[in-house]
Order: sequence, then C-alpha cells, then structure tokens
Amino acid sequence: MAVRGRPSSPDPAAERQLAEESRHDADAFADLYRLYVDRVFTFIHRRCGSRELAEDLTAVTFEKALAGIDGFTWRRGGIAPWLFRIAANQLTDHYRRSARRGGDRGQRAIDRLHDRVAVDDIDRLDAERDADRLRAALDTLNPRYQRALSLRHLAELDQADAAAAMGLAKPAFAVLLHRATAALQRELENDWEEDR
Repeated sequence: MAVRGRPSSPDPAAERQLAEESRHDADAFADLYRLYVDRVFTFIHRRCGSRELAEDLTAVTFEKALAGIDGFTWRRGGIAPWLFRIAANQLTDHYRRSARRGGDRGQRAIDRLHDRVAVDDIDRLDAERDADRLRAALDTLNPRYQRALSLRHLAELDQADAAAAMGLAKPAFAVLLHRATAALQRELENDWEEDR
C-alpha cells in the first residue's frame, strides 16, 4: 500500500505487459481497473464534489477505457495519463451537457476550469464551504484550464504525466498550468473580495 491508501503502481514493464494483455484478456483489464479505480474516483470526486456523480463517471471512464484499450499506445508515464484523460473528458462532457440544460451562463462557467492554483492554495482550503468555493471558481475557467488543474492537482499526476494526458509537451503544459493557476487565483480573489 502506498501513501494515502493508494495502491502503488507496478513497475513500468509489468504495467506495460498488463496493458498489452488487457487487449484480449478481461482478467488483465480487471487488474488495471483495481490498480487505478480509487485514483480515478478520487480525481473525479475532488473535481465534482458529488460521490454519486463520481461513481457514475468513474464507471463510464472504465467502460470507455475497456472499449478503447485496443487503441491505447504505450507512452512515458504508463496507462495513468490515458485513463485520467478519459476521466477528464467525461467530466467535461458531463458539465457541457449540464450547462446546455442550464443555459449559456452555465456553459461559460464550465469552459473556464483550467486556471492555475498552487497546491498550497488548494491545501489551505479547510472547510466544505471552501471546497465548494474552489469548485465554483474552477467552473468559471475555460475547459483547458480546468483539465490542466484537475489533472495536475486533483489527480495528483506529476507535470510530465499530466502533460501526456493532455497531449502536450511538458514545456507547453507548464505554460498552460501557469496561466490556469493565475486565472483560478484571480477568480478566488474576486470571490473572497465579494464576500467582504
């Protein structure tokens, strides 16, 4: 068991073999599922704040992964960036569907998720009210910013893996994350100013 109750990843060679076997062996895919389900659920739950929605989107994420495993291409970071990209896309799709039902204002809010927040800013939010405030601020950012912040901070991927999950080079991801963090900080500051 790794820190925070998360199972540790197998060595890259073992994970690669497991991913390859998953193409034709349901038991191998089940092993990948068990290895990553808690991390994917935690990522989605941190982003949406709803256990029920996180359970649903986690299930959809692994359904999509199973359906698309034949198209998976091994890259640095293993299968995690691929799974988190699917999860981030499911979140984006969910919020877009919800926003369409909720009108233009909701869509604009969802589209502004990817602004940058330092880990310390996330860690200092200590109450459910603050977590709700953070989610609301994330919702005001554009989807690319939302995805970058979510993958880096909520999924706890390192920069290289988060960049891979977004299909970006590490330097391009670093710039995107910097801009996303700055935008999120502005949103949080505006929200805190309005509460005074």
